[in-house]
Amino acid sequence: MILRSAILFLASVCGLSSLSAADEPALQSEVREQAQPPNFVILLIDDAAFMDLGTYGGEAATPNIDALARRGVMFTRYYTSPLCAPSRAMLLTGIDNHQTGVATIPEVLPREHVGQPGYTMSLEPGVMTIAARLQPQGYRTLMTGKWHLGSDQGDLPSDHGFDRSFALDASGADNWDDKPYMPFYSEAPWYEDGKPADLPDDFYSSEFIVDRMIDYLSETDTSKPFFAYLGFQAVHIPVQAPAEITARYRDTYSGGWQEMREARWQRAKALGLIPADAPLAPLPDGMRRWEELSAKDRELYAARMAVNAAMLEAMDLHIGRLIEHLKASGKYDNTVFLVTSDNGPEPNRGDNDWRLKLWMKFNGYHLDLEGIGEKGSWGFIGPEFAMAAASPGNLFKFHGAEGGIHVPMIMAGPNLPESIRQDALVQVTDIAPTFLEMAGVEGESTDGVPMTGRSLVPLLAGEAEAVYGAEEPIGIEVSGNSALIRGHYKITRNQLPWGDAKWRLYDLASDPGEVNDLAAARPELMASMLADYEAYGSKVGVLEVPEGYDSHAILTHNTQMRQLRTFWWVPVLLLLVLIAVCWPGVRLLKSLRRSRPDWPSS
Repeated sequence: MILRSAILFLASVCGLSSLSAADEPALQSEVREQAQPPNFVILLIDDAAFMDLGTYGGEAATPNIDALARRGVMFTRYYTSPLCAPSRAMLLTGIDNHQTGVATIPEVLPREHVGQPGYTMSLEPGVMTIAARLQPQGYRTLMTGKWHLGSDQGDLPSDHGFDRSFALDASGADNWDDKPYMPFYSEAPWYEDGKPADLPDDFYSSEFIVDRMIDYLSETDTSKPFFAYLGFQAVHIPVQAPAEITARYRDTYSGGWQEMREARWQRAKALGLIPADAPLAPLPDGMRRWEELSAKDRELYAARMAVNAAMLEAMDLHIGRLIEHLKASGKYDNTVFLVTSDNGPEPNRGDNDWRLKLWMKFNGYHLDLEGIGEKGSWGFIGPEFAMAAASPGNLFKFHGAEGGIHVPMIMAGPNLPESIRQDALVQVTDIAPTFLEMAGVEGESTDGVPMTGRSLVPLLAGEAEAVYGAEEPIGIEVSGNSALIRGHYKITRNQLPWGDAKWRLYDLASDPGEVNDLAAARPELMASMLADYEAYGSKVGVLEVPEGYDSHAILTHNTQMRQLRTFWWVPVLLLLVLIAVCWPGVRLLKSLRRSRPDWPSS
């Protein structure tokens, strides 16, 4: 548990304070009693690390999000899943990812799991979103941005309770143009209200996502409360941002990833986010050392990280426009805001796979320093800077380590406590039941799948100090990357390429960076927590991944197979061209053989 002195230090730095006992009775009545149903806004960042936002100690300027933190509650022990689609499914339904049908993402699904219950890659029958529950209660339900919850008939937001939606049905897309970002997709599948849609010529993802939401808020019945879900593409690959914002960070990361990792670790200690003596995990084997790069490559990678920060700032800028619209329309004071990330930072690179580089070349992308982050630039930060961004945690997206599942979360709004830092353990499935209780809507459904999350209202009202008891386990699993947290202890298992599929035990209270494995020293505790994980997996329907499972290898294979199905005509055409070019020569050889009996036959 973080000490009160650390909380007060954070308050002096960020304008946050702890909740006093004298404030609790008034706060309870305020949270419980609503004069009118509140509005809800979810601002979901893609691939943001725990310390990426300014209020958590990040380098990017995020003044609008920081203002929401000062107005509300900043959570320090919020957990999500290590991949985007499962997290989104849990966020919108309050149900464990395996019970929603979106246990993982299609891109890394092994063939052994295809079509299995919980692994259909679509929200399955009986799984209801917050929007579907609020819609019958008179709420306007609006969605813009990344969806990624199924590509078949009946899978889009318009089929799951949203009145209006402009949705990207993919894991990502270009931020400047209407085109895909990787060969897994033949196009950028944008849909408006369930129908294919085009993007404007002046498209930039964060700006457009906010613009379209403002349009929907203005065009729908303003007398009704609303639920607005904005799924930003920032900071998913390709990392892209306006050049004038990127320029502000050109020198910020010139010291490299180890310097950044250590700097965030020190800031985390200064802000009281981790104990003063918490160790920092070293870079894993196989990661490059900054000093080993050429001067040119160091400049290029520092610039890529600058674009990452700029993309966060650009997103925050447009979030500010949405907030100003709500203030101007008189809706701000009665709106509950949630700011969080779907998982930790993205480690994948775009410069170490010749197939991807070839695809980029034919699709108008470059990896150069010139014009970095602008149209045509395919940006990424890579595993080393992802490791730095995840500091003081270990590893990053895809993994059950702290860097993959421990992310920021801010909640602010009417009658909620202000300038509070909340250290209680909470998880992504808790959001839906919280919003439904605030709206006065029954969360359980007699004909639907019951929620697994719990409402945070008692915690926010000061009626409870925790949502989960010290001995209550919380399980997380996506594609074999697993974690179980019980109190301040955690077991975790991380798959290839950056893990070894072995279970380890950590004490997060003293070792949030997951440096000292206690499995051998605490065998009884380890066995007990493994038993809890087995019970969790059996309850929700976890399927074990095949031996030697490697998400990067599966992604490469699935991409190649989908690319072959989509572009089958390319090799056929090349074969026909080859035949057309070679056929005259073949005929000439045959003619020569007929005219020259002594011509060699082989």
